Amino acid sequence: MSKLLIVLCIINFSFSFAQETKQGLLVEIDGKKDSYGEIAQQIWDYAEMGYQEEKSTALLQKTLKAAGFTVKAGVAGIPTAFVAEYGSGGPVIGILGEYDALPGLSQQRLAEKKSEGKAAGHGCGHHLFGTASMAAAIAVKNWLKSNNREGRVRFYGCPAEEGGSGKVYMVRAGLFNDVDAVLHWHPGSSNSASAGAALANKSAKFRFYGVSAHAAGFPEKGRSALDGVEAMNMMVNMMREHIPEDARIHYVITDGGKAPNVVPDFAEVYYYARHTHRDVVIDIFDRIVKASEGAAMGTGTTVDYEMIGGTHELLPNLSLQKVMYDNLVEVGGVAYTDEETKFANKIALTLGYEKADIAAVNGVEPYKTESEARGSTDVGDVSFTLPTAGLRAATWVSGTPSHSWQAVACGGTSIGNKGMVVAAKTIALTAVDIFEDKELLEKAKEEFNKRRGDDFKYIPLLGDRNPALDYRN
Repeated sequence: MSKLLIVLCIINFSFSFAQETKQGLLVEIDGKKDSYGEIAQQIWDYAEMGYQEEKSTALLQKTLKAAGFTVKAGVAGIPTAFVAEYGSGGPVIGILGEYDALPGLSQQRLAEKKSEGKAAGHGCGHHLFGTASMAAAIAVKNWLKSNNREGRVRFYGCPAEEGGSGKVYMVRAGLFNDVDAVLHWHPGSSNSASAGAALANKSAKFRFYGVSAHAAGFPEKGRSALDGVEAMNMMVNMMREHIPEDARIHYVITDGGKAPNVVPDFAEVYYYARHTHRDVVIDIFDRIVKASEGAAMGTGTTVDYEMIGGTHELLPNLSLQKVMYDNLVEVGGVAYTDEETKFANKIALTLGYEKADIAAVNGVEPYKTESEARGSTDVGDVSFTLPTAGLRAATWVSGTPSHSWQAVACGGTSIGNKGMVVAAKTIALTAVDIFEDKELLEKAKEEFNKRRGDDFKYIPLLGDRNPALDYRN
């Protein structure tokens, strides 16, 4: 029997005593933490990019099926997306899980930068994200069963969060329409459960088409697609002076030609536009499109673009968020062993610190009702569909930025696994609180409707396009 099969059997093993209390959930998750760690590290090894997470999604689905969930795969037109459910009646509590890796961040489980030789790495800790959320869902399922409670726990297998907007397609397909509340988390370098914030985002690949020719012998015959890209970039960079200060525009040239002595007849640039409000993002993106059209006109080329992603900002729900925070405080932070502390100190040196701030991962940050938005997430679209709450758990050494080799390294060790357990416990406890407190759910829904507004109409920022299944190719 393979090691992984043994892990699945352990997770499917029924405890001899019923998990009837909240404390029982914590005991259950602790009892399976090594098994869940094996699963998370297997997904870390897979390191599959957005919409390519075939092995990762298969492993999570297999584990949930073994635990008694009914699984529906390939939802929303996405082969690697799935929904797993247990229970009957209501309320319905959703738990989000992610599992995609980032390109170009291959890294070994070392405190020095050294490639694993792969195309991608888990620089945002989604291998931990998906596994912890699954662990929480299984614990809640066992609690429902042991207590013979009405209600359903539903795990959402969400691919391609990193730029692919996987959840947007799932929202658009109506997969959250009957859900009462959704819980999620994210890896980080500290433990917190304050009201979240995220930047709305629109992204696209702009493709220029020119005429190839010998760059020295017949330059007059050529029309450079790369000139179109560079002209567009220049105009967008000048535009930065005339957009809101808190807006963000990023780009990377994904194809600039193949040889200097050949006028490139094709070139591509990949753009992001971000802001705290989706309406501003829409305006900025439309101006970027105009810049591409002007660049094409000025260089004698043509241009088109493909929408890749589009996400709403995050709509907080303080009613649920405070409950999440209280449960995180009850669970507590992460305690390092001596060996883990040595590893953490080595990582800290690469980040410019003398040593790791162990206290930052041991404790929980104070609760805040507002946060500063620094990144984007397709959880934003979910949060405009139903009440949503989340947390961050310390899976990385304090001060570690996401999307870094240090984050990949930490996530591949027991440091990452320990933070994952904190998240699983907190989500499980919060889900049980929602099941047990009807007034809490009603209060959360009332707040949600008030914050969203009576005149709100959900319109996906990525339009009606089909899932961008090849956006990483």
